[in-house]
Amino acid sequence: MNKKVMKLMCIVFLCVLLLTGCVPGDGTYIQSKPANFISGIWHGWIAPISLIMEIFNSDIKIYEPVNVGWLYDFGFYIAIVGGFGGIAFIRNKSNKNNRG
Repeated sequence: MNKKVMKLMCIVFLCVLLLTGCVPGDGTYIQSKPANFISGIWHGWIAPISLIMEIFNSDIKIYEPVNVGWLYDFGFYIAIVGGFGGIAFIRNKSNKNNRG
């Protein structure tokens, strides 16, 4: 394999490993304080990774059930829409410019 490809694969692997350090629904919030706004943002950003992990481990969820309420929900929603919805808005805008 090419050295650059190997380095890139190592970096991607390490980033995925770091991202999964605080996945929702893993039981860590039961012993400590409930998930807050910042946790909601984090869980929204790593939702696709959490979904894949949930396939292999049923204890991991996309959404943390032990949370502070609407503030966690707001952070989660902002991260989902900002992270993934923003990409869709950019794509639609560039597609309109290419058509005509």
